[in-house]
Amino acid sequence: MEYKSNSRNVVKRNPKRASYDKETIHEIIDESLISNIAFNVGDQPYIIPTIHVRKDETIFLHGASTSRLLNHIESGSNICLSFNQLDGIVLARSVFHHSMNYRSAIVFGKGRSATEQERSEIFESLTEKLIPGRWNDARLPSDKEIKATKISAVEIEDASAKIRSGGPNDEPDDYDLDVWAGVIPVKQIFDAPIPDEKLREGIAIPDYLDKFLK
Repeated sequence: MEYKSNSRNVVKRNPKRASYDKETIHEIIDESLISNIAFNVGDQPYIIPTIHVRKDETIFLHGASTSRLLNHIESGSNICLSFNQLDGIVLARSVFHHSMNYRSAIVFGKGRSATEQERSEIFESLTEKLIPGRWNDARLPSDKEIKATKISAVEIEDASAKIRSGGPNDEPDDYDLDVWAGVIPVKQIFDAPIPDEKLREGIAIPDYLDKFLK
């Protein structure tokens, strides 16, 4: 299934790299640990990074109950979210044709408040997205902490992805140049955990974290 292409979400630059496939777009959203949310307050544009989690056609965001961003989202205003994954640096024979391999998605929609049922589920979902297994290990949020936290939702109305893969696209004459060309793959990795300096002795790295890092 695809999101319908329209004037708002159509990819105009290099349209051959565009995808409106829902599964492709959802994968990019789910793999991204950070989303960037763009919105206007009056004539002033803002863009703010935050964490997110997707449930079907809804993206959930969380922050302080006093968050200007989330209050704006819940007002029902139009929202634009971007998600990006960098897969490689492309070195061409000419400086002009250097590029990057990437997967990106843009989502458009309107915001709303999360329901009480959604709130209870999203607290766990956001935690589990960061580190699977953490919710059942760490202390759960207190009533005071829950009240201090706002969960907002953005219903996906339109979306599109833009993807580049493969090697450089040089000019025909440049293939004879004695210049190295190719792709430097880029991967996101997690390094060895650094224990908190106040961690009590005898507390080992949990099995789920050890599994996550392998």
